Amino acid sequence: MASQFLKVHPSDNVIVALRDQPAGADVTYEGNHYHLQYGVSAKHKFVTEDIDTGGAIIMYGVLVGRATQPIKKGEPITTFNLKHDAHDYSTANRQPYTYVQPDVTKWQNRTFRGYHREDGRVGTYNYWLVVPLVFCENRNVLIMKDAFERELGYAQTDIYRDQVREFLHLYQQGDLRTIRNLETFVDAPVQAKKKPERPFKNVDGVKFLTHEGGCGGTRLDANTLCSLFAAYAVHPNVAGITVLSLGCQNSELKTLEDEIRKRDPHFNKPFFAFEHQKGTEYSLMSGAIKETFMGLTKINEFERSEAPLSKLSVGLKCGGSDGFSGISANPVLGHLSDLVVGLGGQTLLAEFPELNGVEQELLNRCVTEEKAAKFEKLMRDYAGKAEAVGSAFAFNPSPGNIKDGLITDAIKSAGAAKKGGNAYVSDVLNYTERATESGLHLVCTPGNDVEATTGQTAAGANIILFTTGLGTPTGNPICPVAKVATNSALAQRMPDVIDFDCGPVVDGTQTIEQNAEALLEYVIKVASGELTKAQQLGQDDFIPWKRGVSL
Repeated sequence: MASQFLKVHPSDNVIVALRDQPAGADVTYEGNHYHLQYGVSAKHKFVTEDIDTGGAIIMYGVLVGRATQPIKKGEPITTFNLKHDAHDYSTANRQPYTYVQPDVTKWQNRTFRGYHREDGRVGTYNYWLVVPLVFCENRNVLIMKDAFERELGYAQTDIYRDQVREFLHLYQQGDLRTIRNLETFVDAPVQAKKKPERPFKNVDGVKFLTHEGGCGGTRLDANTLCSLFAAYAVHPNVAGITVLSLGCQNSELKTLEDEIRKRDPHFNKPFFAFEHQKGTEYSLMSGAIKETFMGLTKINEFERSEAPLSKLSVGLKCGGSDGFSGISANPVLGHLSDLVVGLGGQTLLAEFPELNGVEQELLNRCVTEEKAAKFEKLMRDYAGKAEAVGSAFAFNPSPGNIKDGLITDAIKSAGAAKKGGNAYVSDVLNYTERATESGLHLVCTPGNDVEATTGQTAAGANIILFTTGLGTPTGNPICPVAKVATNSALAQRMPDVIDFDCGPVVDGTQTIEQNAEALLEYVIKVASGELTKAQQLGQDDFIPWKRGVSL
């Protein structure tokens, strides 16, 4: 029978309830007896000893908070009796770190079918990208989106439009009763699952980005936007790009071109730029559509071919986290990360506000003093900006996180950091910087789901694994995002959102290592063209990070 409890680290003074425990229960774990005076919901924790006011709460082997009042043995930790706290960190206090790489022999000769690019990287998908340099061009981008997607077979199905049409017909007949009695959709209707014919068989899509920046903000934000678009332009999943510019905005075309050359001096993908102020809107749109269409005929010549797993660049992300995240899905991603690193690939751990409390361990794992110092500076600068506006990393857990057992940011962070496994930290990247080395990278982004996945894609992720305990439908326009459930109940409740289930780890039917190997098999399928649920739903989320405070 599956265990009812879990002590994550030997030095912890809290135990996680894996199942709901009623008030008054007497339980035994590892030979110790506990009386639970209060009920403890699944995913929440109770203390293993009496804790005085100010006493430390240890989980994952690190400080995650301090008691604000006495907590009796067997009593659950809550927002009423615990406040966030974490150990300080410093590059000067780095300690030796030893890592034993897992055996990757069984994966050495495995491949995925991707798109080989001239710079040596391999795309998991073959997209054309259309971007506006300023929000003034959003409407034109959306007009292009409607035209290309509908005519070339990339548009989402019209099931909801059809539903409204049916309701309108019934309303016009005076039949509101039938509308009230109609069943709502649980799954997509059969007709919505039919794949439309696509004339460009090797083009996985034309992706259209919109945003609210480019002018009127700070020059830093405008330049960062150009850097972000440059990172997307050189991304291995992008084969060509169309740019719409008004012509007078802060995010200048020259800045974008300079940023592209900075990342790839030999950039030679099809690149078309159109300036609105040089003529009429009709000439702008007609010209952009014509050149984009011709570009599609060119990139349709690319075909998938075998590539080693060393060409994978896997983003490691969590969102809608729960009390099982740091126990099942995040450690599963951690082991997968160690496998990919062992095979010579890249993994990208983002969300700096969710590394709060585990900084010293990550500093110890950095391969050089210089990279450790960069990580410390980025973390302290970020935390300082948050505190300057009356916020802090400690405010990071959302109401949903807290409800499901993540009481402090340090608890959330210690579990979130498990996505990075145990490998050495090969490099530390600021926002929009590109990963150029193999190994585990720390990527400076907010914890905000879309700002983080937007940044991980800019760093070069060609697939993102996104763990969730509550169900998050986030995607990205050019990088497939696979949703990994922390528990089977979620996977069964939201099958149209969840791609992979780590629930067997909680149930005790699979080890973390077994589940991670199954997940790697799924990653190979996605990298070879199997669509994630987010891709099927057309979940193309894109939010540039204005370098202000965002947790």
